[in-house]
Amino acid sequence: MPLLVEMGWGGLVQAPDTITWTDITPYVDVTQKVVITRGASDEFSEAQPGTATLRLDNERRLFSPGHSGSPYYPFVRRNAPIRISVAVIPQQIGAGPTWPLAQLGDDFDDGRVNTTLWPTNTGGATETSAGRLRIPMTPGVDTSFASARVWTLASSQVTAKLARTPTASGSSSATASMWVTSTTAGTRIGWHFNAITRVLSAMTQVGGADATPTSFQHDVREHVWLRIREAGGTVYWETSGDGYSWTTARTLATPAWVASQVHAVEFPTSRTGGTASEIEWDLVGAVVRPRFWGMVNDWPVRWSGLESTVSITATDIFKRLNRMPPLRSMLSEEILQAAPLVYYPLAEPSTSTSAGDLSGTAAGALAITQAGSGGTLEFAAGTGPPAAGEPCPMFTPASTSAGKYLTADLGQVFQDTSSSRINFIECWFSTSTTGRVILAVASADQYNQMVFALSATGTLQIEYTEDAPGATTVVPIATGNLANGQLHHIAYDEYAFSIYVDGVTYSTGSAPSMGRGMRNLSVGGYKGTRLWSGSIAHLAFYANAYYPMAATLLDHRTAGTTGFEGETADARIARLARYAGLDSVTISGTTHDPVASQGPAGTGALARMREVEVTESAKLFARRDWYGLAYQSRDVRYNPDPLGEAFTIAYADLDTSGVEVTDDDQKLVNTVDASRPGGATQRVAAPESVATFGPYERSLDLLKTSDNSVLDAAYWLVSRYANLEPELREVPVDAATLPTYLDILDADISSYFSVTAMPSQAPAPELRVTVEGYTETLSDVEHHIQFRTSRSATDSVWVLGDPTYGVLDSTTRLAY
Repeated sequence: MPLLVEMGWGGLVQAPDTITWTDITPYVDVTQKVVITRGASDEFSEAQPGTATLRLDNERRLFSPGHSGSPYYPFVRRNAPIRISVAVIPQQIGAGPTWPLAQLGDDFDDGRVNTTLWPTNTGGATETSAGRLRIPMTPGVDTSFASARVWTLASSQVTAKLARTPTASGSSSATASMWVTSTTAGTRIGWHFNAITRVLSAMTQVGGADATPTSFQHDVREHVWLRIREAGGTVYWETSGDGYSWTTARTLATPAWVASQVHAVEFPTSRTGGTASEIEWDLVGAVVRPRFWGMVNDWPVRWSGLESTVSITATDIFKRLNRMPPLRSMLSEEILQAAPLVYYPLAEPSTSTSAGDLSGTAAGALAITQAGSGGTLEFAAGTGPPAAGEPCPMFTPASTSAGKYLTADLGQVFQDTSSSRINFIECWFSTSTTGRVILAVASADQYNQMVFALSATGTLQIEYTEDAPGATTVVPIATGNLANGQLHHIAYDEYAFSIYVDGVTYSTGSAPSMGRGMRNLSVGGYKGTRLWSGSIAHLAFYANAYYPMAATLLDHRTAGTTGFEGETADARIARLARYAGLDSVTISGTTHDPVASQGPAGTGALARMREVEVTESAKLFARRDWYGLAYQSRDVRYNPDPLGEAFTIAYADLDTSGVEVTDDDQKLVNTVDASRPGGATQRVAAPESVATFGPYERSLDLLKTSDNSVLDAAYWLVSRYANLEPELREVPVDAATLPTYLDILDADISSYFSVTAMPSQAPAPELRVTVEGYTETLSDVEHHIQFRTSRSATDSVWVLGDPTYGVLDSTTRLAY
């Protein structure tokens, strides 16, 4: 049961694809045990941030923050990425004389080569103190490290970790391989690494050659693990960065010898000239199961006399999500997701005298500019897009040329980028006055200008000058009167020669396009004339290299008008995750109801995802194998199928000191008051339960889009918890000692399993439970898992005619 602890020195948790992992397992003090906690205490609780605690040997000062002598300097720092796995080494079982290759396993951790398992060792291969197989590569010497010929690849596999690759070291030829060999010399299947070119090849050789190998540059992140697998008449060459998630590099119809012969596994090397180096392999045959993925909180160095250790605690992705600032409105978040070149929300408070850019491209602030005398420009006096819930400035001029408007120098970045790419512009406005300018952008010499304005009849028009000062072209847009006091959204699309007004597309012909050198922005007027009377909000510019944005711009209108009211819960979770910088959300289940808007600013991304979770009776938690989230709809737990159980375990095989069946009122709910934004407050009660136990009340404020949906959610809660049955809430398992160890490791939140052969005092001889969370303790000889569980039958739903889930007055709870 080798533990595998790896650090992503210098990597960023939010960019997992760029992390190069370093194995620090030899420095983990397994006598002090590694403890990992994930999930929730029960089904009513939210999954808490997962944690991992472990102690490291710091005798060589490898893990002392700020120590320049450490090979990991300067990356021994807070928030360093960490991942923890268990590599299960297979056992050779059965009488033989042949065994499937999947049973070939060696962790190389006992300090000596197993000569029974590996009878051929012509190169002086040794096991290192770090627990690896080291094969020397000496100039002019071909080496072989091979197993006995007692294995079969058919319907099986062989896996190894390429822990250290050899270097060229001045040689003209240096290669190392991993082969599954036939009884015919030169006929073999495997992986071949060229240390000179750094090319990794998936090969099937006959006569020692493969005319058409699949070759690619070795990647230290993606090609750490190598596997050869045969299944269903096909051989697969596969690579992995973590030993868990595999990528197929090549496939081949299974050669006849694979099914008819007995094989050996060989790790040969060859070097011509140069100086000696070595290759290191590890964990042959290991089956990897991730246990934790997160970041180290700190590196506290401690001493006991002169013995130095570092006891670290790491936390999963929830740590980062919890410390993120509150989100802006959904409209602002959508705009920022689109990487604007300039973005002025114009949502400053009433005391402001200027408006700031949020793009981060060093565009100047929009400052109030006076034209003539009189007029006002009041921040926060107007109302912006309704779903955003944010104010905007109100422009009130004394006349067309007397009043205040906003101007800014957009900066060199804007000037250079907008001149070389396709441009897009959008904003919101409201007015009852025709013939005024919404916004204008111009070059410093005014050779190039573009003005968006309303005509004398209130229709939209675009005015532009292109490399010809004084020669202005007007492009009328047949929008109808927009000076009607209503809020409007416009989006200009230089890519499609179009402009979108309140979601309707209008062509602008082949022109206009923004000219070169654009830098000066005016909002609510231009050159002191045609001053705007009304409100303007959420002004954004984008510049892309031939990349269409029509769908994105139209989505922004939806964000501002409805806040995506009515989108399904799974889509909302994915959207909120993107706001938090997460591209990886694993969605499970199929029941995803429409949810209400979460448009206004205020709460954080995780808090908003929790609102969706509660609304949908769903589950949200951090993944243990990646920087990502898992979201499960409520139907994931409907009617557990016995064939889908993670595992079964007899009561006698449990760590029996912690087994307890509970029958209390901790989860009792028989009266629910439920409401939704803008909807009714409704009550659902179970009268028999209230009469028997008294009222156990709960309030729900749900993001539902209809009163019926609220009622369904309330009924679902009461139907499950108004009359509880006894349940097993803690299941302790000494996992590593059991033949179902891998199945137990696969159990995660919402997995279910059965405890069989319960003592006679139990409510039933077999109890099926659902995993809500767990705490696991790992050492060099132990893997104890304390599962926190709930009664699986709580989530059963009615199935017409089913002998188990269709019993009248017993299992006829309607699905929600």
